[in-house]
Formats: sequence, C-alpha cells, structure tokens
Amino acid sequence: MSKVMLAIPAGIGIAAAIFVVVFFGGNASQDNSDFTLSDLTERGSPYVGDSSAPITIVEFGDYQCTFCFKFHQSSLDVIKKEYIDSGKASLVFVDFPLNGPDSVLAAEATHCANDQGKFWAMHDEIYHNWNGERTGWVNRDSISQFAQTAGVDVDSMNQCLDSKKYQDKVLETYDFAQGINIDATPSFLVISGDKITKITGNQPLEVFRKVLDG
Repeated sequence: MSKVMLAIPAGIGIAAAIFVVVFFGGNASQDNSDFTLSDLTERGSPYVGDSSAPITIVEFGDYQCTFCFKFHQSSLDVIKKEYIDSGKASLVFVDFPLNGPDSVLAAEATHCANDQGKFWAMHDEIYHNWNGERTGWVNRDSISQFAQTAGVDVDSMNQCLDSKKYQDKVLETYDFAQGINIDATPSFLVISGDKITKITGNQPLEVFRKVLDG
C-alpha cells in the first residue's frame, strides 16, 4: 500500500489541507488535478442512499467490463446492506466507457432513462444482461429491450438516443476521469472527510470493509 498527497479542493469541505490518498489494487501515481465532490456527482448517477452520508463511494464503471459485472454480482449487495442502507455511506456511479462505442451507448441509455427517473433500473438491467466485452450484445435493439423491462418509455428513450443528448457528457466524463488518474474499471474513490481512498479493481469484500470501517 502506498500513499500520495493531493491538494484538497475546497468544494469537498476542508480548506487549506491535504487529502491522503490510499491506493489498493494498483500502483499509486501522482495526481495534481484539482476536483471537487460536485465535479464527480454532477457527472454521475443519482445517489444510492442518503446524499448527506459521511462517506461517498464513487464507482467508475463500464457496462461491458467483466470485473464491473462481477462487482455488481457479488460485493455491491453486501455494501448496500451493511453501509448504504445503514446511512454510513452513499454511492454514485460515474461512466468510464473504455470498451468503445457500445459502452458509450449503454452509458447514454442510462442517462436517457434518468430523464424518466429510471437511471438505476436501466443500469441494473444492463448489468443483469451482461454478456462479455466487445461481443456485440449492447446495441440499439437490446437497449430497447432492456428499457422495456426496466419500465422506461422506449419511444422517449430512443428519441433521446437519436438526438445524442448525452453523448458529449459521457465522452467528457471519460476524459475527466482520465485526468484524475482513473485508468481501469471498476475503480472507486471512497471519500470520507479529508481522506480519499482509491480502490482499483473488483477487490475482495474485506478490502472495501477495511476502507469503509476505517
């Protein structure tokens, strides 16, 4: 485990201080980019849990990513039960579509679904139908089927996709994440007071517990 120091942005809530960034599952690298919690949440999903919880978990994910799928099939439900439902933490999902245009399409679809208050229903339905990386399972036809199952108005979502309403947002979010040294999926920033812990990869549940209980 290694540590680097990152100049703290005032928007997180602590002025004239430093973040201690602790890295699990990857190599630490110096990051001199300033960002605020709102920079992350404005680019991401609606909160899961109480947005005023003392810990915010920011997940950077790709809908085709194998280890993102495994995280959503294993650790996430436990984290929700033990930390989010109890009010200790909240979760925000941020797009990092590194598997190409199909991943961008899936991300756009979740934002279009969010226009109908259905972000998480669409998000979960896409992962429920996961079928590998770059295998063609994400396409306009399948997205329409997922939307219907998730209770999303398909015609409205297709109009949103046709207009590319959220394409620039998704691509800009990817660039932003790279700028703060996110380079793999899933990656997590666990923000608690003046400390950010970065977890890279689908680490064992005990790694998440150690960070969240720290």
